[in-house]
Amino acid sequence: MPDPEPHDSDPGHRGQDDPKAGHRGQSKPDPRAHRREVLALAIPAFATLVSEPLLLMADSAIIGHLGTTQLAGLGLAGNVIGVLAGLCIFLAYGTTATVSRRLGAGDRRGALTGGIDGILLGGLIGVGSTVALQLLLEPIISLYGPTPEVAAHAATYLRIASLGFPFLLVMLASTGVLRGLQDTKTPLKVAVGLNLTNIALNFLLVYGFGLGIAGAAIGTVLAQAAAATLLVTVVARGARREGAGVRFSPGGILTAATSGAWLIVRTAALQVSIIATTVVATHLGPTGLAAHQVVNSLWMFLAFALDAIAIAAQAIIGRYLGAGDGRTARALVAMMARWGVWFGVILCGIFLVARFWIPIVFTGDPAVRELVTTVLIVVAVLLPLNGLVFVLDGVLIGAGDARYLANAGTVVTLAYLPFAIWVDLTGKSLVWLWAAYGVSMLGRGIALALRARGTQWMRLGA
Repeated sequence: MPDPEPHDSDPGHRGQDDPKAGHRGQSKPDPRAHRREVLALAIPAFATLVSEPLLLMADSAIIGHLGTTQLAGLGLAGNVIGVLAGLCIFLAYGTTATVSRRLGAGDRRGALTGGIDGILLGGLIGVGSTVALQLLLEPIISLYGPTPEVAAHAATYLRIASLGFPFLLVMLASTGVLRGLQDTKTPLKVAVGLNLTNIALNFLLVYGFGLGIAGAAIGTVLAQAAAATLLVTVVARGARREGAGVRFSPGGILTAATSGAWLIVRTAALQVSIIATTVVATHLGPTGLAAHQVVNSLWMFLAFALDAIAIAAQAIIGRYLGAGDGRTARALVAMMARWGVWFGVILCGIFLVARFWIPIVFTGDPAVRELVTTVLIVVAVLLPLNGLVFVLDGVLIGAGDARYLANAGTVVTLAYLPFAIWVDLTGKSLVWLWAAYGVSMLGRGIALALRARGTQWMRLGA
């Protein structure tokens, strides 16, 4: 497993020698070089990101053929896990922004020290999340209002899967450190190994040993533990090489926690929308919730695929702003925004064609298949907008503009909730629910585009 080495073009090393990288002068943007730079980060990030939702899709396919109620139970459990993991995504985003900005300012040792603090914080939050979910499992599930069978399957999965939270959050933080160091290849190798192992374990435990939905949860926890160990080892080696302290530092951990506070608020606002959508889908019955789980698995796959450019944006924008080069940062934003939209257009076309065959992989229930096929039209139409939203979100995260993201996300969520409530009260179908969710994506797009057009997010220097 390779250690995170400094790149030859690393502004963290160039900034002290090249006046164009500092505050007194700004380099002239080189579109060809910037395309290569973005692709060098985005392509491995793409492979890493899509491997994660592919795992969720594999779980859905494996469990979906056990029965509709099992698939619905996974949908409910997956939402709970997704909410908790989403609230902690600041561990990846925050460490990426912090590490890349310090790297851009020439402080590689400080970058790694901050990254270690983020990893330790992830472990602590993970342990606390596991304990909390074990104690509050049944009340949380009951909030969704599922049928008894669905609730039982969800509880079985969650009780086991929650044991992997410390490993999951350590993985998030470690991946953020490596991305901040401009290394997206190491997380790629670990993610691919994780997911192949996970799929094999889940299939063996679910069908080979007859453990059902519990087997899928056990396989996931085992794979997460192995991946977290590998990533921490890579970061620790890099830290020791740079003389950065690998130790428990309460002050550094507190700094990491407070620096991610606005990202937590931002993510919490987005998660409220996701929870509301799942609750309404649960009220549609096992068929509606099962279909929602399939669609949501595909949505996550598409979101992570589109997020590859956003991950590159987080690392690159933070680095150039840290080096004081706002001119290049703005040129990169325009280029990556165009790429995001066009990538979304391509995926839209693919899924409009493939929607007739995709549901067959996940379930044998004709009603679920028909509903999924229809909802995928809405999902496909949203993809170009999603491409723009995710890129601009990554830009502002990389720039450290988390406060604006938090406030904008809160406003958008408050605007979306009445639409979700209307779908629930009027008994509309899952198609209407996903169309309503598209309204929230439109709101995010408007808020992010307005911010990116200005200059307030462009804070230069470390």
